[in-house]
Amino acid sequence: MKEVILDTETTGLSVKDGHRVVEIGCIELENLIPTKKNFHCYLNPERKVSEKALKIHGYTDEFLSDKQKFKEIADEFLDFIKEKKIIIHNAEFDLAHLNNELSLIGKSKIVKDNIVDTLEIAREKFPGSGVSLDALCKRYNIDSSRRKKHTALIDCELLAKVYINLLDQREPSLNFTQLDTITNKKNFNERNIYEKKIILPTNVELEEHKKFLKSNLKKNFF
Repeated sequence: MKEVILDTETTGLSVKDGHRVVEIGCIELENLIPTKKNFHCYLNPERKVSEKALKIHGYTDEFLSDKQKFKEIADEFLDFIKEKKIIIHNAEFDLAHLNNELSLIGKSKIVKDNIVDTLEIAREKFPGSGVSLDALCKRYNIDSSRRKKHTALIDCELLAKVYINLLDQREPSLNFTQLDTITNKKNFNERNIYEKKIILPTNVELEEHKKFLKSNLKKNFF
C-alpha cells in the first residue's frame, strides 16, 4: 500500500486572515518503506510572510518572490498524492491551507477520508503528554538535530519515522462490548468480522523491511 507523508509551511496561521502556503513537502512510502519518490516545492504566496511564520521557517518575502505559484504546481502535486493515504501531523492545519489553495484555483478539495492524522494517534496513545513532532522524536529517540527551522521536507522525513514507531507500538483495540452487541443481532454474519483478505509479503520485501526497521526504528523507553 502506498502512502504519502505530507507537510506544509505557510505565511501564517489562519486562512481566514488570508494566509497562503509557501512550501509543500511529500515523501512516498510503500509498505512503510520510503520509495525515494518525493515531491517538494517553494511557492510564491503573493502576499507577505508574517513575523511569527518567518521565525518558524525562515522563508523571507525576497526568497519566495521568484518561486512558482500554487496554480503552476497544482496538477503535479495532485497527481503525486492521487489514490494514496496521506499522513499529516495536525492535519486540520495543513488541510485548511491546501484546500484553500485548491479552492482559489477552482480545484476539488482533498477529502478527509484519505487522511491519517498522527497528532490524533499520538494524543490517543499518550494522553496528557507532549505530542508535537519534536516531543515524539524525543520519545522515540529519533535524531531531529537537522531541524533548526521548520522545513517541509525535513519535517516529512522525521514524521515518517514517527509514524512507523506509532504504528509499531500501537496496541490492538478489540472492543468486546461492541463485539457482543454485534453477535447478538439476528442477522449476524461471522464473515463480517472475521473475513479479511491477507496478502503475504515476499521474502525480498520482508528482508527490505527488516533492514529499514533496523536502521530507523528506535526502541521506546517510557
